[in-house]
Amino acid sequence: MNTSIVIADDHPLMLRGLTDFLTSKGYNIIGSAQDGNTAYNLIVKLKPEIAILDIRMPHKTGLEIAEACKKNNLITKVILITFDKEEELYDKAKEFNVFGYILKEFAIEEIETCIKHVIDNTPYFSEEIASYLNSSNLEQKPDALDLLTKSELKIVKLISENKTSHDIAKELSISVRTVDKHRSNIVAKLNLDNKPTSLSIWANLNKKYL
Repeated sequence: MNTSIVIADDHPLMLRGLTDFLTSKGYNIIGSAQDGNTAYNLIVKLKPEIAILDIRMPHKTGLEIAEACKKNNLITKVILITFDKEEELYDKAKEFNVFGYILKEFAIEEIETCIKHVIDNTPYFSEEIASYLNSSNLEQKPDALDLLTKSELKIVKLISENKTSHDIAKELSISVRTVDKHRSNIVAKLNLDNKPTSLSIWANLNKKYL
């Protein structure tokens, strides 16, 4: 399991809490920082598999670091932790290929699940954020749902429950390859972009219609 992780948060208690918790779970914390510049330099130098970043930090925010990682094609996958539920930040996170987005009050409860998803190449977004955005976006059921077959709808529903491709394959007794094929058909039908996070976010935001 020895996944290499860099953690950055400008709250020393939060930083220590997460570091101690993940170390006790067997993760390899190779660096920590209390500001964005230090965090980004650590990511460039140490190339961790995952960076867990506070959104609001001095010098560089978690989002700015995610943007820089994307621009410079760094392999590190970014997980953001935040108190913010603003839609704008959420949209930016999607834009910069952020792999995980969790609320601070649930960080310890959700971080392990989030990391497991990210290692499996599946984005993870706090259900709290999705349901908050849902209630603030009282839109109609998306027409695109009518384009999906029964099997595809089933898969979208499981994706909205933060299930990985492996979980879905197991649950539906099909191969992971078949799940991935369904996923790319769904992405095409829903007219989503090809970012790894797009379908997961769409499924979460439209959960109530599934």
